[in-house]
This record gives sequence, C-alpha cells and structure tokens, in this order.
Amino acid sequence: MKIGLALRELHRSESDLAHDLLKVAARHEVDHEIFHVGRDVARWSQHHVREIAEIAHRYGEDLDPEVRGEPAPVVRLLEKGSELVGRRPVSDLLKLRDLRELAMRAFGVSTEWEMVAQAAQGLPDTDLLAVCQRCHPETLRQMKWANAQIKQSATQALLS
Repeated sequence: MKIGLALRELHRSESDLAHDLLKVAARHEVDHEIFHVGRDVARWSQHHVREIAEIAHRYGEDLDPEVRGEPAPVVRLLEKGSELVGRRPVSDLLKLRDLRELAMRAFGVSTEWEMVAQAAQGLPDTDLLAVCQRCHPETLRQMKWANAQIKQSATQALLS
C-alpha cells in the first residue's frame, strides 16, 4: 500500500501551508485582515499536521506532530519592512502574489485530502476517513479565504 506515502506528502503540504500562512501574515502585518485571519487559519493546518502524524503510524510512517512555527527572527525583521512600505502599489502587488500562492497551495492540499479520503473509503478505514472529513473542510475554507482576499485586493492592486 502507498497510503503511508500519501500521508507523508499530505503532512509535508499541510506543514508548508501553515508556515506560509504565518509568513504571509507577518509580511502583511499592516493589513489586519491578512495578519489576524492568516494566523487563525494557520492553526488549522498545524492541527491537521498533528492529526496526520497520529494516524500515519498505522501505515508505517513516523511523522513529526509539530510544524515549523513562526518565521525566524531574521526573516521577521526583514518582513517588518511591511510597516514601512505601508500600502504602496508595489506592496499591493506583493500581497496579491502572496495570496495567489496561498490559494494555490491550499488547492494542492485540498486535492491531497481528496486522494487520501478516497483511499480511506477503499480500505475501508473509518478512522482515516473521519480525519479527512474533519480536516478537509477547513482546508477548503483556507482556500476560499485566500481567494476572497484576492478578489478584494485585485482591483486596487492592478489598476492603481
């Protein structure tokens, strides 16, 4: 069975999504929506990583239940420039790019949840399926949030 490999990849993807959400939140700290909601939805991915690590043992995988946390202090200092730049057109374009990358990463994670859920149904493994049913909707909400932020920001960023 290759479910262990799929869980390992999902674990890595969720960890990367959590880290990227935190990084984007820090980079765009002057935008309170991005900063606060980005940090909130990053916690969902952190929780997903723990759930995946817990169930992956059944499939021969030993995964770390913790994800990379806050961006490193040096990165944090560099991103502090967000406050100095404020809402200039260039920063709007950077925010749009960051949101696009978040939406795409969340879409990829969503696809991985779908694959694992299909495998869980095929086994059947009701515990694994339950994890998918708990976590996947939150990933969809992360993707929709990033997309909504893109819609809100695109006009100003691209026409100013």
